Amino acid sequence: MAVTLSEKAAKHVSNYLAKRGKGVGLRLGVRTSGCSGMAYKLEFADEIAPEDIQFESHGVKVLVDPKSLPYIDGTELDYAREGLNEGFKFNNPNVKDACGCGESFNV
Repeated sequence: MAVTLSEKAAKHVSNYLAKRGKGVGLRLGVRTSGCSGMAYKLEFADEIAPEDIQFESHGVKVLVDPKSLPYIDGTELDYAREGLNEGFKFNNPNVKDACGCGESFNV
């Protein structure tokens, strides 16, 4: 499987990296947090670590650490605008339950 970006998410990341003037892609992972156990970590990556697993989607590199991959394998990251809110949306097929606020999940 893989971790992918929707076309909208890839365009948003590409535009942001261009404005920043640096970066090699997007780093996606998980950390222990929240009421359901795990939360997503998302940041722009300036370099590729030796242990990173790399995926490419619509011309954008997605970097994942090996410990996070089992929890997010198969995830598509989308970028959505809903009313006044906009942001990344995680479509993760591994999620069994999520908290009411949407900040954390478990598998």
